[in-house]
Amino acid sequence: MWAMSDISPTSPRGIFQTIVGVVAVIAFLGIVFYFARSSGTPETQGIVLFYGDGCPHCALVDAFIKDNKVEEKVQFTRKEVYNNKRNAREMAAFAKKCSIPTDSIGIPFLWDGATCLTGDKDIIAYFQKKL
Repeated sequence: MWAMSDISPTSPRGIFQTIVGVVAVIAFLGIVFYFARSSGTPETQGIVLFYGDGCPHCALVDAFIKDNKVEEKVQFTRKEVYNNKRNAREMAAFAKKCSIPTDSIGIPFLWDGATCLTGDKDIIAYFQKKL
């Protein structure tokens, strides 16, 4: 009968066991990181308006929302993306659902649960239809 301590780390059997152990650890970590990253699916439900602090087009949408009291009539969530990487990743995940390439995503950006809208004109028109 043999024990692990009977196998020399330099013997073919010891090298094989070491390689198998390292591969198992790498595979386990890979699976953990994969699921951690893939859980980056959008969390917010319903209408989401993504904006950036200091964005002039976002300011136009914001002014329309305030002037027309949109928030009193339409339920939606606002998410800032310039200073919040999690929100930016969520916006990118929604854009991916609409087949918008990452380098083509602009703000303001609106997700209504099925479609994506970008730019102040399209988003203001969307809210006008909801009023």
